[in-house]
Amino acid sequence: MAPPLSPRPLPGILLISLIPVASWFVIRPLLDPVPPLPALWASVGFSVFAFVAALYLVPALGPTFVKADLKGKDLLKVYSDPIPESQGLVCASIYILLLILFIPFPFSTSIASLSGSGSKIDGLLGVASLHHELSVYLSSLLSLLMATLLGFLDDVFDIRWRHKLPIPLIAAIPLLMVYYAEGGNTHVVVPIPLRPFLGLLVNLGPLYYLYMSLLSTFTTNSINILAGINGSEVSQALIIAISVIVNDLLYLPWPFDFRIPMHLLGNRIEVEVGGPWHAGMAYGSIELVDRHLFSLYFMLPLVGVCLGFMYHNWYPARAFPGDTLCYVTGMAFSVVGIQAHFSKTLLLFFIPQIFNFLLSCPQLFGIVPCPRHRVPRFVPDTNLLHPSKTVFDKRPPTWLASLTLRIFATLGLTELTIDPTSGIVLEATNLTILNFFLLRLGPMNEKKLVQILMCTQIAGSVLAFTIRYGLAGLVYDGDRR
Repeated sequence: MAPPLSPRPLPGILLISLIPVASWFVIRPLLDPVPPLPALWASVGFSVFAFVAALYLVPALGPTFVKADLKGKDLLKVYSDPIPESQGLVCASIYILLLILFIPFPFSTSIASLSGSGSKIDGLLGVASLHHELSVYLSSLLSLLMATLLGFLDDVFDIRWRHKLPIPLIAAIPLLMVYYAEGGNTHVVVPIPLRPFLGLLVNLGPLYYLYMSLLSTFTTNSINILAGINGSEVSQALIIAISVIVNDLLYLPWPFDFRIPMHLLGNRIEVEVGGPWHAGMAYGSIELVDRHLFSLYFMLPLVGVCLGFMYHNWYPARAFPGDTLCYVTGMAFSVVGIQAHFSKTLLLFFIPQIFNFLLSCPQLFGIVPCPRHRVPRFVPDTNLLHPSKTVFDKRPPTWLASLTLRIFATLGLTELTIDPTSGIVLEATNLTILNFFLLRLGPMNEKKLVQILMCTQIAGSVLAFTIRYGLAGLVYDGDRR
């Protein structure tokens, strides 16, 4: 009998060393001489606190969740030790609490005055702007709180996929209502080929709110759909958050400047980073710097929380995130994409999730039967994962399901088992990107599979930056915000 699964060891030196570092970053904006972008320093400090809190609180609270029957068995392991589930609730609580404690740094007039009497370099446009930004910030927090509640309810009641898809719409309501009350922009820039017909800008009006609603639904569920192996959900969120941070940093003022040779990718304009108010792609726009500072305030603590939790969720996992973590991280991405007005760029960072969603559509929408779990099939004797299958044992597939599966099989996206006499499809590998990897690359262990998933996510982010700052110049010109 295998020994019981014990929690991962926590290095005490990490706690002793990181707490003073985090405290220094938080206190530094209050000391003379005040650094540039003081709130950003505080955000870095709170991010370190988020990492330490997640690292130590997840194993400390895990037994409490197990006693409350919030536990599960790892389906892809030979052992059956109870593993605490819904640990995303711990991560979300840490994340939201630190975002609340952070409020005085960017939005308090007393702290803002420390940065040089409202110097524009800090992205501050006066008291009226502070109140506006604070209302947007609070509405974002409210959406995150609702996403946490709805995610935890999903964990407790185990809501079926067809019912959980629209749930993020409820969490997005505070975000959309404040966006409307504050007179949020609903204009979009028209691509160059369509401008002779539509002009430079098009006001989408209510359609823009529909788009934002669908964005929140997609970012939340797309991470949740691509799950089932240790570390998959949190690694997706971590890499996407880091990608957003890198994108935000391109818009900030830096004391040095350099050029990114985008002409090598076909763009006629090179990206200048740094220099007085060039600020990368901001081109002197204080409003644009403000937007990406807002995004950084949400993404930096999210990276800290995900890093801390990933230590316990990595193969073999000692804690499961549950749907709560997927809801909160997905809503955080929606918040920054909508409020900082770079939703198209954000979607580019979801290229693997878009592929997985399109691949899963026949099962998600009932064309092809969708089993309760579509995780890969585990073979205990070899400790390897194989593609799991949906079996048409009760009734043969409909003509639409058969046509869809045959097209997918032709494209190499699934593998079919066909009756040699009747030609009827008997089995098909489940339509997920994880099963696709196993189908194309062969059986592998769980750790290698999640590493391939992470490499795919990183490659998707590289492709996203290439499209955004290289190829986008083919269909957009000027200041593409």
